[in-house]
Order: sequence, then C-alpha cells, then structure tokens
Amino acid sequence: KAYVDDTPAEQMKAEREQRIESKHRKNSIEKNLQMWEEMKKGSQFGQSCCLRAKIDMSSNNGCMRDPTLYLCKIQPHPRTGNKYNVYPTYDFACPIVDSIEGVTHALRTTEYHDRDEQFYWIIEALGIRKPYIWEYSRLNLNNTVLSKRKLTWFVNEGLVDGWDDPRFPTVRGVLRRGMTVEGLKQFIAAQGSSRSVVNMEWDKIWAFNKKVIDPVAPRYVALLKKEVVLVNVPEAQEEMKEVAKHPKNPDVGLKPVWYSPKVFIEGADAETLSEGEMVTFINWGNINITKIHRNADGKIVSLDAKLNLENKDYKKTTKITWLAETARALPVPAVCVTYEHLITKPVLGKDEDFKQYVNKNSKHEELMLGDPCLKDLKKGDIIQLQRRGFFICDQPYEPVSPYSCREAPCVLIFIPDGHTKEMPTSGSKEKTKVEATKNETTTPLKERPAPSLNNTCATSEDSLVLYNKVAAQGDVVRELKAKKAAKEDVDAAVKQLLALKAEYKEKTGQEYKPGNPPAAVVQNVSSKSSATVLESKALYDEVAAQGEVVRKLKAEKAPKAKVNEAVESLLSLKAQYKEKTGKEYIPGQPPLSQSSDSSPTRSSEPCGPETPEAKVLFDKVASQGEVVRKLKAEKASKDQVDTAVQELLQLKAQYKALTGVEYKPVSATGVEDRDKRKKEKENKSEKQNKSQKQNDGQKKDPFRNQGSGLSSDGTGEGQGPKKQTRLGLEAKKEENLSEWYSQVITKSEMIEYYDVSGCYILRPWAYSIWESIKDFFDAEIKKLGVENCYFPMFVSQGALEKEKTHIADFAPEVAWVTRSGKTELAEPIAVRPTSETVMYPAYAKWVQSHRDLPIRLNQWCNVVRWEFKHPQPFLRTREFLWQEGHSAFATFEEAAEEVLQILDLYAQVYEELLAIPVV
Repeated sequence: KAYVDDTPAEQMKAEREQRIESKHRKNSIEKNLQMWEEMKKGSQFGQSCCLRAKIDMSSNNGCMRDPTLYLCKIQPHPRTGNKYNVYPTYDFACPIVDSIEGVTHALRTTEYHDRDEQFYWIIEALGIRKPYIWEYSRLNLNNTVLSKRKLTWFVNEGLVDGWDDPRFPTVRGVLRRGMTVEGLKQFIAAQGSSRSVVNMEWDKIWAFNKKVIDPVAPRYVALLKKEVVLVNVPEAQEEMKEVAKHPKNPDVGLKPVWYSPKVFIEGADAETLSEGEMVTFINWGNINITKIHRNADGKIVSLDAKLNLENKDYKKTTKITWLAETARALPVPAVCVTYEHLITKPVLGKDEDFKQYVNKNSKHEELMLGDPCLKDLKKGDIIQLQRRGFFICDQPYEPVSPYSCREAPCVLIFIPDGHTKEMPTSGSKEKTKVEATKNETTTPLKERPAPSLNNTCATSEDSLVLYNKVAAQGDVVRELKAKKAAKEDVDAAVKQLLALKAEYKEKTGQEYKPGNPPAAVVQNVSSKSSATVLESKALYDEVAAQGEVVRKLKAEKAPKAKVNEAVESLLSLKAQYKEKTGKEYIPGQPPLSQSSDSSPTRSSEPCGPETPEAKVLFDKVASQGEVVRKLKAEKASKDQVDTAVQELLQLKAQYKALTGVEYKPVSATGVEDRDKRKKEKENKSEKQNKSQKQNDGQKKDPFRNQGSGLSSDGTGEGQGPKKQTRLGLEAKKEENLSEWYSQVITKSEMIEYYDVSGCYILRPWAYSIWESIKDFFDAEIKKLGVENCYFPMFVSQGALEKEKTHIADFAPEVAWVTRSGKTELAEPIAVRPTSETVMYPAYAKWVQSHRDLPIRLNQWCNVVRWEFKHPQPFLRTREFLWQEGHSAFATFEEAAEEVLQILDLYAQVYEELLAIPVV
C-alpha cells in the first residue's frame, strides 16, 4: 500500500496534476525496502526520496493521488537522535495520533475538507480506531497572517519582539496587548462554530474586551511630555484630596489627587482655549482662562487662570486633563506604545506574497508625564488614561537604579476598544473645533486690532469672515462624505457646520444661503496691511500647501511625531500670515490686491464675473474640472483624484471671493434668467402666505425661538410661523440632509423600509420609474440584435475564485449561503454580486470557433452586495435591480463599436428619462 519514490518534486507535482503514475509505483517489495533503508540512513540518494501511499492516481480528489507519507530530513530527533532520518508528514501523523490518544471528535477547519478522505483511508489501512471529524470554518482576521510558517518568518526577521508580540494573532500576543480571558471567552461564545467563511476586523474582538474592562479599569492621567503647557492658578493651594478611581464604580477604590498653583495641561488642549473661556479641569472644577501667553512663533507657552469652583455648570464646558506641579508628588515618566497592523492589506489573495504588504513601521512610542499613582502599577494591570484610551502595564515603573543611576519608565501598551481607528489620540487633538470657531468669531471687538472705521463696517466684516467659514466647513463635510469617512468623523463635522450656521444667523439675522454672501464690507486698512500683496499671496500659498501636507499625512496614517511636526509648521505659517496681513488665514479667501489710491472709507466690492481677472479664473476652474473628470474616467489613483479635487475647490473659492458669486459651469443667461424668475415667484408666494398668516404668527410668538429652523424676527427665508403638519416635509435639506432625504422618499410613497438593513421595498411609484427605464432600454438594445437571457443567482466558490481579480474590489461584500435548513452545506455558495463568474464558463462551452460569434446577451436581474457603510435607498443598497450586457465578438472593432452605442443609450436614459445632465 506504499512505495518509495525519487521523482523530483516539481515533476511529481506535474504528474499528480496530470494523473500520471510514477515510474516507481510498481516497484517490488525488495526495491522499496532497499530505498527505504537509504532514507533512514540519510544518504545522498535517500535524501532525494520520499515514501508515498499507493491509493488512486485517477481520483478527482487530488489529495488521494498517492500523497507523501514520509520525508528524509537530516535533523536530530529530541528522543531518538540521528537513529532515524525519516519524519512523517502532518497528514499521515494526524489520524494516527488522534486515534491512539483517544480523540473521539477531531475538530478541523473546512480548509482540510479535501483531506478528510485521506484521513479515513489511513485509519482503515492501519486498522486502528476511527475518530469522527467535525468541520467548522476558520475565523480569518484582517490585516494579519495566521499561518505558523509566516509568523515564524516575522520572528526570525526580527520584525517583532517574539511570539508574544502584541501585534501577533496568538493567545500570548493578544493577552499581552490587553485582551482579557473573559473577553476572549465571550467573543468565542458569541461567534460560535459555523461553516460560514468569515473575514473579520479586529475591532469585533476588542469591542467584547472593552465591555469587560470598562466597568473596572481605574482612571488615571498622562500628558504628552513634549507638548505640556503651564497654567498659573495663583489662588490655588497646594493640597491633596482623595477622589474615586472610577466615576461609576466606587468598588474600584480611591486615589490621591494633588492641587497646586501651577499645573500642566496638554498643548493641544491649550490651543483650543481662548481668553475669558470657562474650562472644566477634571476632578477639580471650573476655571476661567484670564490670559494666554504666546512666543514669537505664536505658540502658547503658558496660561493664567482663576478658580471658579462655585460654578457647578459642567454641561457646555471643555473638559481637560491636568497634572499638578509639586515636589510632594512628582509625575511618573511613562512610555505609551501604540501598534498598527502587521499587514497593510486587509485581505490577502491566495497567490499574493504577504512580504510585499509588511508594515515595517507599526510600532510608535510617546514619552508621557504620568499620574504619580502610575508608580504603583504592576505588570498586567489594565487602566484607562482619561481621554486617551485603555492601556495595559507591560513594564512597571522602576525608581533610580544604583547600578545605572537611571529610572525605568512605566511602559503602557494601548488596548484597542473596538473603534475603527486603532491608533489612540490625545483626545484634545480630536476635540471638535466648534468652540474654537466660536471663540474666534465672538471675541469682543476691543480685543482685536482697532479699526479706523465705524462699528457697522466691523460687524459686516465679521459676517463675511463667518460666511466663509461656513462655506469652508461645508466643503469639509462634502469631502468626508465623498471619501466615505467614519460616521463619527462626519457627525462631528456636521455638528460643527450647524453651529457655524446658527452663529451666522445670530450675527446677521438671516439664514446662511450658499452663493449669497453678506453685503460687501469696508476693508480694514491698518498699519499691518502695508506689506506687499505679492508677499501676502506667497505666504497664503505656503499655508495652503502645508495644510495639504498635514491632510495627506493624516490620511496615510503617518507616525504621530511626523504629523505633529507638520502641524507645528502649519501653525507657525498661519501666525506669520496673520502678522503680515492683520487677519486670520481663511481657506479659499486669498489676499486681494488693492489700488494705490484706496482709502479707509472706500468699499471693497467684488469685481464681478465680467472683469478680465474673473474670466481668467473662470477658465482655470473649468480647466481643472476637466482634469478631475479625466482622472476619474481613467480610474486614476485615489491620491491623484483627491489632490485634483482639492485644487478645484480652492479655485472655486477664489472665484467666489473675487466675484461674489458661485462658479457656474453653464454661463447661458437663459438658464440663469429662468432660475431668477423661479426664485422671484417663490418669494412672492412666500410673502403672500406670510401676510395671510400674520395673526397666527402673533399668537405663536413664544415659539419662534425654538429650533434653528425658525427665525427669531420672522425674517429668515420667508419662514413666518406656520402650522406644522405631518403631511409635508418636516426637515430642511440644509439642516438635516439625511432626515430630509428619508422623508422625501417615504412621504412620496416611493420607498418603504424593511426589517433587513440595507434592503428596501420599491413601491409602485418607484418601480414605475424602473419599468420606464427597462422598457426604453430593452427596446433599444433589441434593435441592435441583443437577446435577453437569465443565469442562476448562485455562484460556486470555485467559479468565484477563478474570477478573483475581477471581483477583488467588492470581495468583502459577497453574501454567502452556508446552510439548508439546519444542515450545513458541504461548500458555501455565493449570492450573485455580478454575473461574469456565472456566465463566462458557459460562454467557454458555446464558443468553439469564430463561427460561434458574436454572442450578444443581456440579463435583467438583481444583485447582492453586502455593503456595511451606511446603506441609503437608491444610492447604496444591499440588493438592487440592474441590467448587465455580456457580448463576445471576434474583433476588437466590433466590440468597441457596441461599447459606444451602449454608452449613448445610457446617456439617453440619464438625460431624457431622468433629466440628469451627462458630461
């Protein structure tokens, strides 16, 4: 039932694939024993041999085509030394060990499914007890490798600390990174045993762990050492009080907190503060910032503050962490270590080399000033550094050693908590800039450079600055949504936008309207504006370029030190710009040239779109728009497209600042006149409604100030107090786009929501649109000779694997069927994400020569792509209707001709049926 074979490995592999028997398969017993002895000796000839099972070379299962059972390897055995130089393969040893050691159920992952037949053959051939195989799918984790061979490579190359490295997907590795045994148990119990093929993000595991550690982890403080800022609180007394280690769990115990006239805070926190602001120091109380001291570069070096502990209103104040400067409780030096993924690509393909995606810069360290209590931590203790995240003590603090005369800092490893962003932030740097924006725009005029003009002009200038900030923040929101950023990032940006709009309304008495800036203002001509326009423009461009550098570094998740360095450079450039021009840097509003005879009383109005400068800028915007469209059409890299889009947005902002109107690609006056007449008609009807309901407005006066959508004086967008009903739209597009869109599609009876997320019911109004598109397009393609057909919606795993390059972009979105009733399927079946994998094997059968061409088939069907990023009806759904045409031609010219014909039909659908312009 076995024979020794000296066929070279590559030739043996080819013979097994072609089902060709080895020349040694029919060797005599004597010949086999002779070659076996050579293998045991480890001779030169023996090392070229292997022992193979004689099973069935014609089997459809490749694992049954005479697999290898023993290999010759010159390596001492731990027990027998060099007596035998032959070692069994895993596939041969596994069933024997399981049987002898009394294993009743062998738990194996589905990747061994093809080897099960071989497992049972070995058991039967040896006549030993037969265990039962229980299969389940292996849990694949993204951005790592699970193969022991590949993990060994990382250890041998010195890219990790060892087998317990926190980046490793080993039990020792995740425990060292802060995973608790209880958290791991809960995750395993929740995951269960299944034959479903799953690729899982690490955040799922860490989310379970957070539920275990959050209720019991004591809270401490640590500040980034190189960025601490001193706060002087003269009236404070040096004293110590005991506070709870955990705000919600008194069982965790108490900790000492020291207070003194001098305390340290994060530099990033200090940058968000303003004079006169009330701030909440955690575990202390409210404190008023009275003075901010900056150096020549504009960087904050210290703050003066005054206690306001009687004020207990903590709801709308900024919360910051701090440490007291006192000789009685010195800060403990600490090192916070954060890790990124070992592999930069989430899911590696079957034939991809993992070494090409190794992240060699996945470990980052930060020196911190820690809470004095950190000196009591022991190895393995889990804590939370407030506003930074959870950490595990990897190395306790050691005082000054008599041998090295140095102290050893407390080493803390960051524990992911289940958020999509693995890297922790200081909290202060991630703080929304709403408060900072408010402070800039509401600072009393007496604290600004005193203008030589009247108060009306100054107020008007503030309004224009605020208007431009709203416009810039709107661009930020749109860019985040276009990049499919994390929901929390988008929500924070939207919240900031709404705050700016509310402030604009409060200052100007009217709602913010895109393309309708406040009246032109008088320029504030101070002594600082004597700098030449060219120098100011050059400095403006430097700030803009440095801003791009910062954004790119953050998008690429560059090391924190590198990002901080770029941010410091950006702040320095902004300070220089303010010093030279006398005003803050505002994106999209470069310094404008002034004529030599300008005076403080001359108004600086937009030059209008008809001037030569405006026309030149108009052409630049149009040209850049073409560049963006071309890059998208050519499917250029995302970085190239983003850079081009940023340049386009800047040009549009410059055009708006120069002309006072939004850039419009269509310059035909007819279109503009129609829009103007339409707006006049709408305003007229609004005024009529307003006069008719004047009496109601007086009755409902007390409610006018409720909600940002109602004007306090009845003048905002003609929105006089109206009786609200639930028949029409209750949300405004400008204020809550998501809710407005949801109401539009449901109240128009187009969509009904369904209990499966991402799937929606198309009501008759919506489906009639699809029917119109289908009727038109179907008739047109039949004129071209295209025929309709239908292929199955289920795709085999093998067929999907063959087309893996084609479906690589949406491989994570493939939905799988894994069971029938309560019975697990032998092989999971995919639900059609697209039909190429189903149709092309049939095409290969049908096309035997050029006489079988052309084939011109079309399919009307539905496809399923299990999107996880905020499904939206009509925009991003998990199941949607579509049409897909698949043609095969003998020549390139025929194929190219049909492509252009179909593109023209698609353009007609957009323009003639949907009224959407096609560029």
